[in-house]
Amino acid sequence: MQKVPLILLPGTLCDEQLWESMNLSDLADVKVYDVSKADTIEGIAYGILASAPERFALAGLSLGGIISLEIMRIAPERVIKLALLDTNPNPPLPEQISGWERFIEMTNDGQFLDILHNHLLPVLIHPDRRHDEAFVSKIIEMAEKVGEEGYINQLKAVMTRSDQRPILSTIQCPTMIIVGKEDAVCPVHMSEYLQENIPDARLEIVYQSGHLSTLEQPEKVSALLRDWLTKGEER
Repeated sequence: MQKVPLILLPGTLCDEQLWESMNLSDLADVKVYDVSKADTIEGIAYGILASAPERFALAGLSLGGIISLEIMRIAPERVIKLALLDTNPNPPLPEQISGWERFIEMTNDGQFLDILHNHLLPVLIHPDRRHDEAFVSKIIEMAEKVGEEGYINQLKAVMTRSDQRPILSTIQCPTMIIVGKEDAVCPVHMSEYLQENIPDARLEIVYQSGHLSTLEQPEKVSALLRDWLTKGEER
């Protein structure tokens, strides 16, 4: 079977390690893109499209899912299949913007790791994993690689993102939606909304998982993505 080009987009403060356990290289030519180099969702999307294959499968988690939906707005004809993991299609709320502005200030004041430890980790992962030192260390390592400048770019991008709900009904490629059952950042109802509004989309809820589903339940999510890659014809 010919391998499909596959673009993977990580979430905020994540890098290629978010996807390293997905076990997809026998099915796809996989490339993970950096999503920290521009400070608008549109800018990140155009940067990806500039170097992407002419046609490709696309999967994104959280911020990566938001960027994936922007790609579907800009160039839907280039996407063969779409997977949205732990993704919020809504515009930002005023209280979210205020929180992100505070995080930018804290980052500029040298409190980057304080944000991660005291504000992000408690809501990102399933409660059962919060004291798993190796697991938490991997998340911290990814965040440090993205760095302060990359994090500020990502915060500015999500602060100014558009309402992506109007484009959902226009998506015509086979689409899988995956969400952690205990995701506190992008709760299950957001993925249910995606499934209800994207034609023929498939929803899979991953149990014992918070927001970082590819890290928290890698075997389950990998199996779902392998099924997504091998089944379903383009509509």
